[in-house]
Parts: sequence; structure tokens; C-alpha cells
Amino acid sequence: MERRGAGVKLLKLAVVFAVLLALLVGWVVSSSFQGFTGEKTLIIKRGTGTLALGRELAKEGVVGSAWQFWLARALHPGTKLQAGEYRFATADSAIGIFGRIARGDIYYFEFTVPEGSNMFDIAKLLDEKAIMTGDSFLKAAGDPTLIRDLAPDATSLEGYLFPSTYRMTRTTNAAQLCRLMTGEFRREWNRLASKGANVNAAVTLASLVEKETGVAEERPLVASVFANRLQKKMKLQCDPTTIYAAILDHRYRGKIYASDLANPNPYNTYQNQGLPPGPIANPGAASLAAALHPASGDYLFFVAKPEGGSHNFSTTLSQHGQAVAQYRNAAKR
Repeated sequence: MERRGAGVKLLKLAVVFAVLLALLVGWVVSSSFQGFTGEKTLIIKRGTGTLALGRELAKEGVVGSAWQFWLARALHPGTKLQAGEYRFATADSAIGIFGRIARGDIYYFEFTVPEGSNMFDIAKLLDEKAIMTGDSFLKAAGDPTLIRDLAPDATSLEGYLFPSTYRMTRTTNAAQLCRLMTGEFRREWNRLASKGANVNAAVTLASLVEKETGVAEERPLVASVFANRLQKKMKLQCDPTTIYAAILDHRYRGKIYASDLANPNPYNTYQNQGLPPGPIANPGAASLAAALHPASGDYLFFVAKPEGGSHNFSTTLSQHGQAVAQYRNAAKR
């Protein structure tokens, strides 16, 4: 009987000890801590083990000590931790930090590409925002593989880097960004275009429309002017193509010179008939829709109105000459 009583007492003590230990562990891993000021960013690389991660979190002041994080792991032995960039701004417990990493609560930021940006503009933006080097982006954008199935004649991703706002992490590289952008282009193209449409021709025309006007209701009209000139085998004489040709030749000086208009580069539509070989920028959905469905009409010319913003459209060279004279006279005042 005495032995049985002693055994019961030991069992009770063991239960009490286990409960107390569980409470202690729970308190330790659930106590909030912040050993840094402001915000702390930490990149967890794929394959990082719990031991190394605990030490890194403690070193950066995210948890009070590495063993608190290890205890949190011990309480969830089968949970997979997610690689990525994490941003910490407030005090949190070891179990809370563990939960965030287990959920993959990765820090994202937004990168916006304006409509009409060419790949050189995008590269400059990436450089200015210190997201990645512009050169690395241009190298990735120079490879048309991502779009070859849709546009076999494409020589780069110009035109297919859809202008939008993208969620990125600091680990996003140039190839991944290009994949995001061309993926968004595919979604828009599939929404707007009918089967059998010539992708390269439509996107090239859309890029000209995008660069010529920012007025939404004018885009189908501008597209119709270019479509009519193509049908009549007239040179498009589109200033933005001359600028793009100069950019490609590393000779653009901020405005168009006579030597630029005389440039034989295939993208210069003052010297070459038909559409340029490919897009000169990345058009938005409205310009793509305009290129696919130009307005009906006989317009062959357009020029900016004296007050700016929109354009005067003409069917004859005489009418166009009058509109140009009005614009030039206003510019002299």
C-alpha cells in the first residue's frame, strides 16, 4: 500500500511538473519582444535551418533569444518554414514570429510601370528605385523567348511588358519580373483579341497609338489614321518611331533633329514604309483595343491642337497644312 501511495504521489508530481513546464514554455515563447528600432528586414534563404534561423532572428533583435524560437519550432515540429523577405516593425512573440514565417507572410512592395513606357524607361525606373540594375533588366527584356509562341518575329520583349502595378520582393530578379509582365500581357491580349490576330502588328500599332496620344477617346481615331495610311502605302511619319530609332542608335538628344528624320534605321517611319519591325513602347489595354478595332473614317493626318492635349484630324493634305499652321502660329505667341 505504501508503495502504491508513493507511486500515486510521484505521478501527481510528474503531472504538476509537466503542467508547470508547459506553462513556462508557453509563457517564454508567447512573450513579446523587440530588440530593434524602426523596421527590421530579414531575408530568409531557401534551405536555412531552424538553428541558424533562430540565431539570426536573435542577432537582429527580432526574438529575445535563439532558444525561444527553437522552442516554438519544438511545439510545431512538422511545420514548414517559408523562404523570402520579412519585415518586422513591432514587438512580437517567438511563437508569433514562427507563425509569420510558417505562413509565408512575405513582405511585398509595389512597382508601377506607366503606360507607354519602353523597356529603357522601365530599366531607368528600376535603377532609380534601387530595385535591380537597369542593365540586368534590359538583358532579360532583350530575350524574346517568353513571348515567342505568340509573336515569333519578336526580337525582344518590347511591347509585351504590360504596363501595370506589380507586387515584388527584394529577391525578385529581372527574369521573374519579365515573366510577371508578359503574363499580364497574355491575360489582356486573350481578353481583347480574337483568334488569328497578328500579334506583332497589332502590338506595334498599339505602341504608336500609345505614344501619340494620351486622350482615351482619340486612340481609335489615331489608330484609324495609321491603318488608312498603311492601306494607301503612305509612310506613317510617326515622330515617336524616329525617337525610338535614335534611342536604339544611342543618338537621341532630347528632341528630333533633321539628321534623326533622315536616319535609315528600320524603326524610323519617315524613311521606311509600313509599320516598324516591332513595338516602340509597351501599350496599355485601351491602345491595344484601339489597334485591334480602329475607328471608321477617312482621316490620313493629325496634329496637336494649339491649346494642346488633343489633336486636329484631317482627310486632305490641304486641311492638315492649315491645322499645322495654326499649331505653329500658336507656338510662336
